[in-house]
Amino acid sequence: MKENSTPFDVTEYDKQVKRTLPFYEEMFQQVVDIVRILNLQSLRWLDVGCGTGRMARTALDNFDIQKMVCIDVEQEMLGRAESLCDDEKVEFLQCDVRELPYQEIFNIVTAVQVNHYFKKDERVAAIKKCYDSLVENGIYISFENFAPDSEEGARLYLERWRQFQIVNGKSKVEADLHIERYGRDYFPITISESIRLLKECGFCMVEILWVSYMQVGILARK
Repeated sequence: MKENSTPFDVTEYDKQVKRTLPFYEEMFQQVVDIVRILNLQSLRWLDVGCGTGRMARTALDNFDIQKMVCIDVEQEMLGRAESLCDDEKVEFLQCDVRELPYQEIFNIVTAVQVNHYFKKDERVAAIKKCYDSLVENGIYISFENFAPDSEEGARLYLERWRQFQIVNGKSKVEADLHIERYGRDYFPITISESIRLLKECGFCMVEILWVSYMQVGILARK
């Protein structure tokens, strides 16, 4: 399983994702706000499933980064990220997050819209690799699609998400096709399950950072 099996053509990715995800830009601002408040020194940052480099570019624009590593399984995505983040402090690696080679190097790890592409055992393996990559007291921030606690809630939230996409320029057919991917092409879990898994993987502090529509931001500390 790829950690980001995007349904979009790479050249259209950023445009399409804004029509698909409510408050997409706000996810990156939430990360900036938290990192700024933490006031970490010598920022060493790993961004997994980096896509076109939006998180890396935002980090570079807001912080003095000592080292940043961006990973993705898609070489074409990495190429786009490298063109957006042409900076000697940034390294790019084609890699599955479950095969990360790092041990206690980074004080920030971000995973924006990544974890829901994994089935449960794959998700655990991915989270553990991110945990291993962090130094003690390092911070892990994940934004991901979540599953409501009930079938009724899922129907309601999915219809609301469908309507958002139509209002923002998708045809009804396009919106329907995206909504049909739920549980088939990606595998969200409930927020409480996400918190439990992060704790089981070793994180000593896990908190909800942000929630909107069917997306959640979760903050964890090693």
